[in-house]
Amino acid sequence: MLQFRRDLDLVEHLDKLGYDEFWCGEHHSSGWEMIGSPEMFLAAAGERSRRIKLATGVVSLPYHHPFNVAQRMVQLDYMTGGRVIFGSGPGALASDAHTLGIDPMLLRDRQDEAIGVIRRLMRGERLTVKSDWFTLQDAALQLLPLQEDMPFAVASQISPSGMTLAGKHGIGIISIGSLSEEGLNALPTQWGFAEAAAAEHGQTVDRKNWRVLMSWHIAETREQARAEAREGLLRHHNEYITATLQRPGARPYKTADEAVDKTAFVPGAVATIGTPDDLVERIKSVLEISGGFGTVVGFVHDWANPENTRRSWDMVARYVVPEINGYLAGLRTSREFVASNREYFNRAREAVMAKITENSAAAAALKVTKSPLLAASAGNVPDLNQASDGVAPR
Repeated sequence: MLQFRRDLDLVEHLDKLGYDEFWCGEHHSSGWEMIGSPEMFLAAAGERSRRIKLATGVVSLPYHHPFNVAQRMVQLDYMTGGRVIFGSGPGALASDAHTLGIDPMLLRDRQDEAIGVIRRLMRGERLTVKSDWFTLQDAALQLLPLQEDMPFAVASQISPSGMTLAGKHGIGIISIGSLSEEGLNALPTQWGFAEAAAAEHGQTVDRKNWRVLMSWHIAETREQARAEAREGLLRHHNEYITATLQRPGARPYKTADEAVDKTAFVPGAVATIGTPDDLVERIKSVLEISGGFGTVVGFVHDWANPENTRRSWDMVARYVVPEINGYLAGLRTSREFVASNREYFNRAREAVMAKITENSAAAAALKVTKSPLLAASAGNVPDLNQASDGVAPR
């Protein structure tokens, strides 16, 4: 119960910080990821947030009748005031498919079939479909989504499957494979799969609808970030990635320092543990490697304690987002113009000094008002040290 509440608190916090999207997925086994219904969680999150978009990241379509998925997403769209993004996938955990008795070889084809049906239902079509795993008979949604065109996205890892589906249906992508070195290196070729599939099926895809998942923990210094993340990172890698999921090639780390070094400080590292400047550099690097995409999605983990985790997201919102989105460019240009063109503004200082010398009391007080703190924020403050000590009233 406490973990669910903390997750909801985080959504509320991210909403106040100005983040654009929050994603949560569907998992039914492994003991680490507890949200079984992203729609239920996001409905609760919708009541505690105002503007942030709420995305299923993802609904595992082969586990559900497509009509029920469409109904739930439409209801969620109304309950959140039209803030839903529908993300889908084939199911990330083999143990989930095993629990439901579904052959893993069928998952991606079923996802493809379900997406096509759900998109038609959300366009208002009435369908009769008999598949080998579901049936629809004169089926139509009573309510269409509140949004005129609910955004769709599919999860993509290293294989062409996700990108191909995105191109076939003309929808968005969230690349989750970028959390590994192999997935990150595959980004340059991944987009080509989407474009090829779109061309084949008469669709279009746009890089602005491509989301790339990245992982980080940020603090004021690299040393502080390392200290905050090290023990949680070690446990996450050794107990979940290696011992539970038994990811191919994964080996347990012997120490927390080794975990941090090999996760964030070796060639090919895909996570950032450091300062806002470190994360800015990493995001720009991934943008260059990939050829460009629309949205960075940060992976929420429990490397650090809740307080330091929230602090990390706060620092990203304050320092990284403005830099990456170009919000600071105009401010820097304005500052540089003012600093580099002082000759344009000296007449304002002369005007202030003229008024001082016109007033006998002000002129007499000049000798005792030469503090550099006087009206420190005003650009037209005269240089009182250059004023003549011989100023006298007229």
